[in-house]
Amino acid sequence: MLILPFALIGIAAAAFGFTAWKARAIEVEFPNTGELIDIGGYRLNSVHVPAKAGADLPPIVFIHGASGNLRDQETAFRHALEGRAELLFVDRPGHGYSERGGPENDFPDGQANAIARLMEKRGIGKAIIAGHSFGGAIAASFALHHPEKTAGLLFLAPATHPWPGSIDWYYQLTARPILGQLFSRFLSLPAGLVLMDGATRSVFHPNPCPATYLTDGAPALVLRPAAFRYNAIDVANLNDYVTRVAPHYQEIKAPTVIVTGDSDSIVAEEIHSLGLARDIPGSELVWIRSLGHKPDYIVTDVAIAAIEKLSGLPRDLSAAARLAEARIAPEAEETPPEMDLSIEHG
Repeated sequence: MLILPFALIGIAAAAFGFTAWKARAIEVEFPNTGELIDIGGYRLNSVHVPAKAGADLPPIVFIHGASGNLRDQETAFRHALEGRAELLFVDRPGHGYSERGGPENDFPDGQANAIARLMEKRGIGKAIIAGHSFGGAIAASFALHHPEKTAGLLFLAPATHPWPGSIDWYYQLTARPILGQLFSRFLSLPAGLVLMDGATRSVFHPNPCPATYLTDGAPALVLRPAAFRYNAIDVANLNDYVTRVAPHYQEIKAPTVIVTGDSDSIVAEEIHSLGLARDIPGSELVWIRSLGHKPDYIVTDVAIAAIEKLSGLPRDLSAAARLAEARIAPEAEETPPEMDLSIEHG
């Protein structure tokens, strides 16, 4: 009669041991490339790239989305922008190598405040704030709470407005106090390793995923138990948060560009991107056919043109979008991957 309990204990111990070992192996494979800075009781991690003499753009702060870390945006933009502007790539609180801080960081406004303090520590007074996906909600909150620090806003496939339906089951489970801790410590990492390739292709669909993305973007960092749980809490809190905050977007005064595609299977562009274009006075919506959830990688040139326009340079973003469409349409996949990681359902 005692065999079954001991067997279960043995299985649990093996699963816990594997998770601890593999989490450490992930950190060895993808070590911290940034610098941890205390912003008031906890530390945020970031990569800071100074501007060179003759820089033609203002500072730019990049905010990654759900399940991400600073390597995601750094890989997409650093090479093209290095030297032209002061660049700050941030691990959001609890993601990558940043510490989580207090419960205020369970919501986008707390994370926006954390990034504002990091800017002060880095000596950045005002910047263009670029947010991808979940990072879009943080960018919008940043503009509301720190308009004096916001030179402009770039939204890339943003998640910013309330939506019908619910989030995926594993977000809901992992965000729960006890079951979530158990799931993240025993099951999420081995399951995530099996699903990582399909999940990544799903995020890029219908566009091809770069062959080196799993190495360059280091998405496996989110599989570590603490990061996985913080990511789930972020996503679980988002809908209620944007329901409260979205009515205030009309108060945003910063120049704004929204870059989105008509084939995003992760975030509904007709709710979020169109909603931002409607709510932020004077904003410009750049709509690109056959583009999925990763404009930062698939139409990086359009995103950079948007940054240049926000900086006061003359740029025709509509023309840039049409050129991008001609380039990416032949590469689009007709059949979506089986993996569904959408924030929204229904």
